[in-house]
Amino acid sequence: MNSIHVFFIILCITSISICLADNDNLQDACPTDTTAKEAMFINGFPCKKPSSIAAADFKISSLKHAGDTDNFLLSSVNIVTAADFPGLNTLGLSIARTDLDLDGMVMPHSHPRATELFFLRKGIVLAGFIDTNNTLFQSLIKEGDVFLFPKGMLHFCLNAGYEPAIAFSVMSSQNPGVVSISGAIFETDKELKDRITRRLISAGATNMANFSRIHIQ
Repeated sequence: MNSIHVFFIILCITSISICLADNDNLQDACPTDTTAKEAMFINGFPCKKPSSIAAADFKISSLKHAGDTDNFLLSSVNIVTAADFPGLNTLGLSIARTDLDLDGMVMPHSHPRATELFFLRKGIVLAGFIDTNNTLFQSLIKEGDVFLFPKGMLHFCLNAGYEPAIAFSVMSSQNPGVVSISGAIFETDKELKDRITRRLISAGATNMANFSRIHIQ
């Protein structure tokens, strides 16, 4: 083996080591510096100077307020990311509140960069997702239950009870993204929402040809 080959191998090993080193946070916290002017594009937000970090960076109160459900879906979803909640920066997390009025529904959508843990605070909700094998997984969840929507999977939820429902979510990305299939290919009218709702609720009692398999709890 000549010297060039040896040098190339050493270079590759060194490069891999550099890429793998310190891939976690290098400080206790890195709240978003909302006043910083970015001189370059970075994957995330600039951090505050450690000396300027305060307790207020790690608290947010907006999710205690109900969202506006005065729309044809009778629902509201408020996602809070590091842009709004400085303490989330670099931690790979975001949070959300979902409000569902009577007969309210969050239309099928996905988060391309995040898995979502959906915690039901109040009410009864039908929640589910469709995987890449075209299998439907859905469950009727009640107060205190948690349902998981895997990363990138098309998912939905609808109020199946007789009172408004409230849910809180934690997502595994500080910028989960939202791909709304309904807004891209469907007409957004009440009749469409009613048709989808009836079909999802009846999935357990009928053989739906559009799904290869159905798992219901």
